[in-house]
Amino acid sequence: MGGIYWLASYPKSGNTWFRTFLRNLKADGETPVDINELSTGSIASARGWLDEVLGFDTAELTPDEVERLRPVVYRWSLREPEIGYHKIHDAYTLTPAGEPLVSREATLGALYIVRNPLDVAPSAANHWHCSIDQAIEQMGQPDMALCRSRKSLPPQVRQRLLSWSGHVESWADASGLNLHVIRYEDMLDRAQETFSGAARFLGLPDDPARVAKAIRFSAFGELARQESEKGFRERPRHTERFFRQGRAGGWRDRLTQEQVQRLVKDHSAVMYRYGYLDAAGEPV
Repeated sequence: MGGIYWLASYPKSGNTWFRTFLRNLKADGETPVDINELSTGSIASARGWLDEVLGFDTAELTPDEVERLRPVVYRWSLREPEIGYHKIHDAYTLTPAGEPLVSREATLGALYIVRNPLDVAPSAANHWHCSIDQAIEQMGQPDMALCRSRKSLPPQVRQRLLSWSGHVESWADASGLNLHVIRYEDMLDRAQETFSGAARFLGLPDDPARVAKAIRFSAFGELARQESEKGFRERPRHTERFFRQGRAGGWRDRLTQEQVQRLVKDHSAVMYRYGYLDAAGEPV
């Protein structure tokens, strides 16, 4: 009965928004769920999850040693009575032992959310507490990783992101993976169709009225209202708000022409693949 559906994305691509929809869809309540109770499962990189299943503290292990053990942890989910829906920001990579990080046996499928990198860049800059230029540089690094410092012990273990393009392609082209890709922009502009398709893929109810209610209960205005009233526990301490704009195309007001050109240069092939560039190579 167990196993895992991964809710995968590059950071700041709509993962938390989708998890809110998922929680509202499953709850099917008369009021929106509390954004601080998004109990869809631990993020794949949660150190607490790894330590609990392994039965020992991973703090003394190297990042590579931890990676070797992560598939073991995910296979444990097969013992659970229910399917898990777990957020993951790691790219789809192989461990040093040559095994898929997410465990082929434990993985029922992956829902991948892709977002225009022109919009990811300013959002990531705010989230990572850096300049937009620095965010753009990091998005282009093939060895980009989160939580890789050994100077402190963060609550999450190292997550290899690769570049933005590398991250998307790692999931989209993963051999043998049961995959469903949705675009952030379609979550906005074609909400009913996009969320219904995602629900069906995840084996969840796709009744039109129920899906529409879950979409309404997870609308950006509702999420921002809740965060304003009671805060959001997943908000990084250095950011003022987690739910900031929730729209597509904001890059036109945030990026310089040089920044746009840098992102297009670094990611043109994948941007074209997902409809973010036209035939002439211009941003759509």
